[in-house]
Amino acid sequence: MSDKRVMSIRQFFSLAAIAAAGVGVGPLSAQTMAPVNSTPSAAQAPASQDLSAPLGLAEVLEAARQNLDVRMAQQDVAATRADILAANRAPLPVLSAKAASADQIGLANGALTSQRRIDKSLGLDWTWERGGKRSLRTQAAQSIAAATQSDLAEILVLQQLVAKDAFFDLLAAQERVTHVQAMAQSAKQLAATAQIRVNAGDLSAQDFSRVEIEAQRAQADAQSAQLERQRAALALAQITGRQLRTEPVNAWRLQPQWPSTSVAVGGNAEAWLEARADVQAATQRLLATQALLDNAQAQKKLDPTVGVSLDAGANASNRLVELRVQFPLQVGYAYEGEIGRAVAQHAQAQDQLDKVRLAAQGEWMGLQQDLTNSASRLQGYETLILPRARKVAEQAELAYTKGAIPLVDLLDARRTLRASLLEALTVQTEFAKAATAWQLRSRP
Repeated sequence: MSDKRVMSIRQFFSLAAIAAAGVGVGPLSAQTMAPVNSTPSAAQAPASQDLSAPLGLAEVLEAARQNLDVRMAQQDVAATRADILAANRAPLPVLSAKAASADQIGLANGALTSQRRIDKSLGLDWTWERGGKRSLRTQAAQSIAAATQSDLAEILVLQQLVAKDAFFDLLAAQERVTHVQAMAQSAKQLAATAQIRVNAGDLSAQDFSRVEIEAQRAQADAQSAQLERQRAALALAQITGRQLRTEPVNAWRLQPQWPSTSVAVGGNAEAWLEARADVQAATQRLLATQALLDNAQAQKKLDPTVGVSLDAGANASNRLVELRVQFPLQVGYAYEGEIGRAVAQHAQAQDQLDKVRLAAQGEWMGLQQDLTNSASRLQGYETLILPRARKVAEQAELAYTKGAIPLVDLLDARRTLRASLLEALTVQTEFAKAATAWQLRSRP
C-alpha cells in the first residue's frame, strides 16, 4: 500500500471518527449535568414520552397526600373524635319495673290484670360521678384526638418524603437512560467505523474486538437503564397510590425540577423541634396519660347511685315513694391496679416524648449535613470533575483521529467520562432529595 493511499484512508477514518465523536461526546456534554434549574429540550427526550403534560413534583406530592396510608390515618382521626363524644357523657340512668304476686292465687284466673292481686313498682337509678371523672375522661380523649391529628400531619410529611425520593429516583433513571443511550450510540458509531478500518487493513483485529466489546457493553447498559427506569416508575405509582396519568406507567415522563443549590440552611432548632408533628403528637399523648392517671386516682372518690321508685301494693289504695342511695364498698382494694397502670403509661409516654425529641434533633442535624455535603459534592462535579472529564474525552477523540494515541487510551477517556456523568447524576439526585426533604421538614 502506497503512502498516498495510507494517508487517504487515514483522512477518511479521521472524518468518520470525528462524526462519531460528534454523536457520542457532543450531546452528552450538552445535556448531562446542566444547572440544577435547567430543563432539557424536547429534542433530548425520548420520542415515546408524553411531552405535552410532563409529571411534576407538585403533582406527585399532592398524590402522596391522598394515598391509602393517609386515608387510613384520616379514619383514625374520625374515630378518636367520636371517642370524645363517648367520653363526655354522664352514666345513663337505669329504669326498673317490677311486678310481684300478692296472694296464693298468683297469676291464675286473670290475676295479671287485677289491681287487687299484683304488687307493682317503677324505679329510676342514676350514678353520680364525683372527682371530675367525666371531665378527665373527656380531657384524655381530646388529647388523644389531638395526637391523632398530629399523627396525620406527620404521615402526610412522611408520605411526601417517600414520594419525593421515588420522584427523583425516576427522574434520575429517566436522565440516566438518555445518557446511556447517547453513549451506546457513540460506541455503536465507533464500532462501525472500526469495522471499515479493519476491512481496509488500517486497524488490527484485536483493537476491533475491543471496540466491539465496548459497543456491546454500552447496549447492555442501555437495556439495564431502561429496566431500572421501569422499576422506578412502578415504585412511584405504588407510593402515590393511584394512576397519575392515563398512559401506562412506563410511559410517564417527569418534568426535570432539580432544586437550586442556593437552598438556605439554618433556623431556630428549638422552635422547629416544637413545631414538628411527631413531637406534638407525643406531647399530646403525654397529656392524655396524665389525665388518665388523674382519672384513675379519682376512682378513690365513691360514686353514689341515687334512686327513686314508686310502689303500688295490690291491697293498698295509697302509693309509696322510695328514695335510696347506694355506695360501693372499698374493702381491701383502693384501685391500686388502675393507678399503677396509669403511672406506668404516663412514664412510658414521657420516655416516648424524649425519644421522639432525640430522634428529631438527630434528623435536624442530619438534614443539614446531608444538604451541605451533597451541595458541596455537586458543586465539585459541576465546576471541576465534569468539565475536566469532557475536556479529556474531547482531546482523546481528537488525538485518536490524528493517530497520536492508541485505541485503549480513547476507550479509557470515554469510560472516565461515562463514570463521571453517572456519578454526577447520582450526586445531583442525592442533593435533590436532601434539599426537598429539608423544605418539607422545615416548612410549618
